[in-house]
Amino acid sequence: MTHDVKLKVIKQEGHCTAGHEIGDEIFISFEKNEIKGKICLHALYSVLPKVYAMAYGAEFPWLEDPDVSTHACPDATNPLVYEVRRIRKD
Repeated sequence: MTHDVKLKVIKQEGHCTAGHEIGDEIFISFEKNEIKGKICLHALYSVLPKVYAMAYGAEFPWLEDPDVSTHACPDATNPLVYEVRRIRKD
């Protein structure tokens, strides 16, 4: 069983060339094989390992909430941070 994952922009500095803004949300469903919402390909490429891990049930012992992590966009000049939230299917 896979879980859905939601990405939400929680911090953005400078000018994101992809147009991301605080509050933007992206929904990823492996069951439906879809991504809803806009996401820069560079950010998507960098966050996918974490998304896959969380979708397939991985837990990271350093997180306060095992269903919530963060991920920084690889653009160091215009930093952007996503909240990565697992939406559990029980």
